[in-house]
Amino acid sequence: MRLRAAVVLVLAALVTGCGFEVEEPDLFVVTRTGAHGQRLSLLVNDGGTIRCDGSKPKNLPDPLLLQARDLATKLNTDVSSKLRFGTSARSVYSYTVKVQNGTMSFPDTAALSHKELSDLELFVVQAATNPCGLSS
Repeated sequence: MRLRAAVVLVLAALVTGCGFEVEEPDLFVVTRTGAHGQRLSLLVNDGGTIRCDGSKPKNLPDPLLLQARDLATKLNTDVSSKLRFGTSARSVYSYTVKVQNGTMSFPDTAALSHKELSDLELFVVQAATNPCGLSS
């Protein structure tokens, strides 16, 4: 009887991941490209980390993590809806974001009509500054 109870406890620990490194999923990857070839790439993980231009993971402050989770949900909906945006001569930056449901590209001027895109642009600027330590 004790052996059975011990086996059940070990199996429960294995199922819950207790004591093991459990990797969280990525929320999204966003790449921003500027008019002069300036490029910034951010990989945001649900575990609270961010990779800036391929660097080692850095801790993402809680407010930015919450914002990233909300963005991922909204962007997944946009990608599923197959939103498309044309280019604009007034654009300074272009963005490509990859989420669970696919990939979407848009010019910075698209943020004028879609709040989640302006929220993503703000997130990129905030994350590039801190925690990435890059000029936005």
